[in-house]
Amino acid sequence: MDLTVVAIPYYFGTMGAEYAYLQRSRDDAAPRGGDYERKDTLASLAMGVGSLLAPLSIKKLAEPVTPGKGRYGKVLVAGALGAAAVATVADVLARREEADGLPEAGAVPAAGEQAPNRRAKRSLARRVASSAAVGAVTGGVLAASTAWASKTAAGRLFAKHDRDLGDGPLAVLGATLGWDFIYYWNHRFMHETRWLWAIHVVHHSSEHYNLSTALRQPVLDVVGMFVPYGALSLLGFRPETIETARGINLLYQYWIHTETIPKLGPVEEVFNTASHHRVHHGSNRQYLDRNHGSILIVWDRLFGTFEREDEPVVYGLTKNIDTYDPLRIATHEHVDILRDVAASTTWRDRLSFVFRGPGWAYERHRQGAGAPHPLAEEAAPDAPTGAAVEATPVG
Repeated sequence: MDLTVVAIPYYFGTMGAEYAYLQRSRDDAAPRGGDYERKDTLASLAMGVGSLLAPLSIKKLAEPVTPGKGRYGKVLVAGALGAAAVATVADVLARREEADGLPEAGAVPAAGEQAPNRRAKRSLARRVASSAAVGAVTGGVLAASTAWASKTAAGRLFAKHDRDLGDGPLAVLGATLGWDFIYYWNHRFMHETRWLWAIHVVHHSSEHYNLSTALRQPVLDVVGMFVPYGALSLLGFRPETIETARGINLLYQYWIHTETIPKLGPVEEVFNTASHHRVHHGSNRQYLDRNHGSILIVWDRLFGTFEREDEPVVYGLTKNIDTYDPLRIATHEHVDILRDVAASTTWRDRLSFVFRGPGWAYERHRQGAGAPHPLAEEAAPDAPTGAAVEATPVG
């Protein structure tokens, strides 16, 4: 039983109550971060539905090409390696044409001296390298992520040993605590590498912060690699107990997406609260990539990512995408990554645009490398992930 699905009536009931409260408590027409805006709310609800349905179809599509499991897994790996080889050869040819076209030191080239066919060869080589690199990165990421998910599934790992902690209350509590710890690191990594940020940015894309924002979930987790929650089964937690822990974790995160709940005194020292999570969704510089915890805030305190709420929170990304289109919300950062890969001329840059932090990518845009990016003008060189985020299960 998926607790997050069972709770759907609760979601709508509490969103209705929050909306009514906000309307009654309004004393002027000034916009507030917690306001409900029709198009924004519909976009969040659409992403919530998509997060439930997409995994079902995507899993079916991914199974045949999963290395070590699907019949076309080896084909996917071979295709990715082949594309990488083609891109590398094309890079070499393009650089050779560029080098051969340079005049000798001290020589003054005449106008039009470079042969047209040399320019054409170089242009063709660059186009081939660009397309092949995109294919290699796409195929490589899909192969690695699906293979990792398959090999670290809870059921598969649980079958490898005879430890069994049962399904009692203590087992559920232990699994929930373990899930919470792993979640902290996965959530943090989603802010620190652009590949995972592209999945998680969905959840931070709204400029509003209310209970509907909690439902704005990613749909492309299949292309991410995370610390496996299935690892809990190696300790003896049953797969179904781990699934229960997942549901508890998500349900807890729902209520903290609101401006209507103030700070909660001593509770704030141990547990994640609405106040702490407002910080996480803030695009204010001091709030970027802070408070990654789910149920407990102690992980952030222990590992140096904690920040208290003091100044008013500005919600959204450091530069917002200004769209309510669910498809664009779900894919805009992936599209930008592939554009950067296509525009790069070295493997070092291509892989950096995928795996380094978003802040690095935006700084490179300012330096003229990669494709133009909407955040290029505003993100600082060391900007954490470029927005207020949170991802995989609520966040």
